[in-house]
Amino acid sequence: MSVAIQLTKLVKRYGTTPALTDLSLEVPRGDMFGLIGADGAGKTTLIRVMCGLLHADSGEVRVLGHDPVREHRAVTRKIGYLSQRFSLYGDLTIDENVAFFAELHGVRDYRARRDQLLAMTQLTPFRARRADQLSGGMKQKLALACTLVHEPELILLDEPTTGVDPVSRREFWKLLSEFLSHGITILMSTPYLDEAERCSRVALLHEGRLLACDEPARIRARMPGRLLEVMAPRAAALVETIRRMAGVDDAQVFGERLHVTLGDTSDAALARFEQALHGTPLQDAAVRSVAPSLEDVFIAQLAHEATKS
Repeated sequence: MSVAIQLTKLVKRYGTTPALTDLSLEVPRGDMFGLIGADGAGKTTLIRVMCGLLHADSGEVRVLGHDPVREHRAVTRKIGYLSQRFSLYGDLTIDENVAFFAELHGVRDYRARRDQLLAMTQLTPFRARRADQLSGGMKQKLALACTLVHEPELILLDEPTTGVDPVSRREFWKLLSEFLSHGITILMSTPYLDEAERCSRVALLHEGRLLACDEPARIRARMPGRLLEVMAPRAAALVETIRRMAGVDDAQVFGERLHVTLGDTSDAALARFEQALHGTPLQDAAVRSVAPSLEDVFIAQLAHEATKS
């Protein structure tokens, strides 16, 4: 079976509030798949539906060939789930937490596996330390070890690096790459667009609807127009001025830079834009063409959705 997860026309509501709307996507086996979206986009709801923790109102869900609600036991044997919140036991040591989750999944001879996971996560020197005494990054690595102790085929990670320092984030990604090389399928949600670039495929979600689903490079290539980066002191204060210029489809603030989208991709349009800057405080700004990032595409998609509603 080449598909790990298949969702077809999935609908989930909380009362009258839609959380997922007519959502369909596939996650191939062996992939690193990213769910991208702001808070409230439906990422956590979608992952919980995949785990069988929530029932969809309509549509079809298949996880490793099983219905996660009707065949919940078969699914839980094959998947690992790491929730947003640290869900381990603070009064247990690292060793005791891994042992608890191993026994919870019916793994009897788990000690060799535990030693291997603690070595991979660099937690071996701290195995006697209680979980509530760990740093944020160490807690996430422990949670990942507990998630993997029963050797799942698929792991579902809900924003695993949120609130984790940059060094720990890099270490966490190294671990994910290693597990991916062992054939484990990984689906993770993240608000960090730089992390999404590491995934083989991503799904962009907004208010429970799927905006795009493809390889990051293919999604970036869909962005229409020509993207420019404008760099100058206090450029952000003049974003509205830029948006009103002829030929400008959009302008967004990125720190001290502006990303400006021109509808016309020609060099003549670029020259006209640079000429228009001469009548503004940005006349000495550095302007260059740049390739769109996933963040640029996501913002453009949201702007397009806003014009439709």
